[in-house]
Amino acid sequence: MPRNVVVTGAGSGIGAALTALLRAQGDRVIGVDLRGGDVDADLSTPQGRASAAAAAAEAAGSVVDAVVTCAGTAVPGRGMVTVNYFGTTEFLTALRPALAAAERPRAVAIGSVSGTQTADPDVVAACLAGDETTALAHADRAVAEGRAQQLYPSSKAALAQWARRTAVAEGWADAGIPVNVVAPGVVLTPMSAGLFDDPEMRKVMDAAVPMPLGGYLEPEDVARAVLFLASEANSHITGQVVYIDGGAEATLRGPGAF
Repeated sequence: MPRNVVVTGAGSGIGAALTALLRAQGDRVIGVDLRGGDVDADLSTPQGRASAAAAAAEAAGSVVDAVVTCAGTAVPGRGMVTVNYFGTTEFLTALRPALAAAERPRAVAIGSVSGTQTADPDVVAACLAGDETTALAHADRAVAEGRAQQLYPSSKAALAQWARRTAVAEGWADAGIPVNVVAPGVVLTPMSAGLFDDPEMRKVMDAAVPMPLGGYLEPEDVARAVLFLASEANSHITGQVVYIDGGAEATLRGPGAF
């Protein structure tokens, strides 16, 4: 029987690749994006997240079998807090009742291997406290101090911690909802395309995210892993950060982190 799967950022990159795989196996995808989706919404605002979740739940008949949050931004600035973190966590939380109504619900968020890199602890702490105003104030300070590059790993580190905490919290595991994060290395998507045009930037990326197995990822490489975690076949994997990164995390953090 077809499942109702909500995918944010469904219009491009990993979200588009996942949508194609889900539809190919007969699932019904409710795509959420800024424009051109089944649900058009701005996940950078509390109102946009709430309305998007409500519209997605309504489209699914209040029963959502899986939610996968692919929407995100790599543009340094406030969007890394509002979209990457709150646009994911608040959207998933708003859809928890619709997930709990499904027989075998699943939730997957797209993180990043960069979540293991240097982050702004104040941004991370404010995100985990659910305090968007304070998180944005700290983000603005990081930009003003020339540390805007820390905001992406900050958003992804906070997301990974939120998922691990939430996965075993009341209303999630006890409702049969696995919550996991897939953390890619460097993916060839429209969001990252400009980086590959600059040879110097490629050197910086290769040093920051060394990928000895297979090199850069295609969106489909990530989507296939998400497909399993979002499927009924995933019965007991929860609270995990699954690195799809060609060995980058193992290279950077070594064998002692596991």
